[in-house]
Amino acid sequence: MSASSVNRFDVLNVLVVDDEPNIRRLLGMCLETDGHRVVSTGNASDAVDAAARQSFDLAFVDLRLGASSGLDLIPQVLAQSPWTKVVVITAFASIDTAVEATRRGALDYLPKPFTPAQVAAVVQRVAAMRRMETQVQQLQEEIQRGGEVELASRTPAVQRAFETARQVAASDATVLLRGESGTGKSVLAKIVHQWSGRSARPFSTVSCPSLSPELLESELFGHVKGAFTGAVRDNPGRVAASEGGTLFLDEIGDLPIGLQPKLLRFLQEREYERVGDTRTRHADVRIVTATNADLEAAVRDGRFREDLYYRLNVIQIDVPPLRERAEDILPLAERMLASLGRGRLLGFTEEAAEALRTYPWPGNLRELRNAVERAAILCKADRVGPEHLPKAVVPARQAQDVRAGDMITLDELEEKHIRRVLAATKTLDEAAQVLGIDVATLWRRRKTYGI
Repeated sequence: MSASSVNRFDVLNVLVVDDEPNIRRLLGMCLETDGHRVVSTGNASDAVDAAARQSFDLAFVDLRLGASSGLDLIPQVLAQSPWTKVVVITAFASIDTAVEATRRGALDYLPKPFTPAQVAAVVQRVAAMRRMETQVQQLQEEIQRGGEVELASRTPAVQRAFETARQVAASDATVLLRGESGTGKSVLAKIVHQWSGRSARPFSTVSCPSLSPELLESELFGHVKGAFTGAVRDNPGRVAASEGGTLFLDEIGDLPIGLQPKLLRFLQEREYERVGDTRTRHADVRIVTATNADLEAAVRDGRFREDLYYRLNVIQIDVPPLRERAEDILPLAERMLASLGRGRLLGFTEEAAEALRTYPWPGNLRELRNAVERAAILCKADRVGPEHLPKAVVPARQAQDVRAGDMITLDELEEKHIRRVLAATKTLDEAAQVLGIDVATLWRRRKTYGI
């Protein structure tokens, strides 16, 4: 395996701990030739310090480190970085030590002398595991988001936002996404990450308004055990968990003023400290932020640091509200319905489609998805009608009750009645029974009225 053959997304941060300089040089050559970043130490104390300063994907740990034991070092490294994969290396291989190393958290066991091919095989295995872990994390986040629809659009303003995102994704520049709540800023942040060279690494999200200032600092930078009441164990924080990847800070305008200089320092120096700890740590993390607030006004009012504002606003992307994307509303709603209806629903009636197109959608994509999800649950027919949409979405002339004796045609009265019966029943047979007609007649009436 050569450097040119290594997938750029599979570059690992590797810690080598061995008291033999020749072994450190050999491993360093094997790993660096393939493009990996290597830190080498000759004793356990330096290894713990290195693991505290930065995150490692893989650690090669010698079983005998002078007066220290590599077995004792394994849990110390994992305490600093729980996701590190530890591989024990030793010239004194035995089943007992292999079992004990595994019990203490080691992934694998590599006996000396080893070849570059054996090292490469271990590295490839760890790289594959890290890719899988990242994919699982991303899938969990997508499930938690409820399957938000993509930002596909016919609107020039959205297309410009996508083009800017594509251009900036290749760099490590800080990105500021601006737009109203629910416009899809978090989806666009994820797309920037997926288009970047960091896509195989973690993508994490922190919502700035969701936590108190104290807990938000811990969520971002981590804390050590005993740092505050309730801190019963070490927490590495989202910065460390996002090593090599992207950290998305949502609603950055709500970042407490006391935390702002710490974020500024991290942006400038890539350095930080965990809460309750004096040790300086380093991380390679790209920052993407979003806000629906007027940051310029916040700067003028002294609620947001001017230097932080300019550091965050290297690249600004404006995400337009849904009311300015009229041509996108129905296609978006139809894609959402296809996903939520799982093939059972064929689409929207003309009345429902018109209601969707003309409603201003103050809650943007989030409100649209909630409305479509509600309709998918309530609709028992094959097309969603206005009666399945929230009252706020349907114009008064469509939402009003229709009664016998109203100044409407018999056809209009019959259509409204059939729609309501279909919405209230589970099957066509049940609806036909309520209406007092056979299923074939009901089918023809549905075709006539476009139901």
